Amino acid sequence: AVGAVQGYFGGLIDLIGQRLIEVWGGMPVLFILIILASIVPPTFWLLLGLLLLFSWTALVGVVRAEVLRGRNFEYVKAARALGVPNATIMFRHVLPNTLSPIFVISTVQIANAIISEAALSFLGLGMPETHPSLGSLIKAGFDYIQSGSWWITLIPGAVLVVLVLSINLLGDWLRDVMNPRLYKG
Repeated sequence: AVGAVQGYFGGLIDLIGQRLIEVWGGMPVLFILIILASIVPPTFWLLLGLLLLFSWTALVGVVRAEVLRGRNFEYVKAARALGVPNATIMFRHVLPNTLSPIFVISTVQIANAIISEAALSFLGLGMPETHPSLGSLIKAGFDYIQSGSWWITLIPGAVLVVLVLSINLLGDWLRDVMNPRLYKG
């Protein structure tokens, strides 16, 4: 919604919004997560909330650019001339055309969140010991590498790589499916 409002109205709203997004997006997320996880005992919902708090800004720039492009289409100008409210134009006419890149960026952000959680769990700052996590499994197997049991670390690491690749491939597939320019109906 932030990117849609910035792109649709432009001007001062876009300028101020971009500066706020640049400041928020420039924060070192993993370091902030490490600091907060060392202060507050992490739970699943707390980690999810913190990851969502910092990952939404990646979508804003893409949605803003697509809405900036889409607001100059003829059907949007015609809807404005007919007196259709701005919110209706944004949600019914402009935002559906932004779905393809949103799916790609969203799946990349989900993969980044999984890797961040695995990194935090590997460092002992992620999920509690009673909850399974790929990072804690990699950390548990890391102690056995010197004894020749390298596969204990290899298997959760391979699962992490395959999971992230699968999520990214899902995003590419959704982009292709939702792209109206590729529709052959």
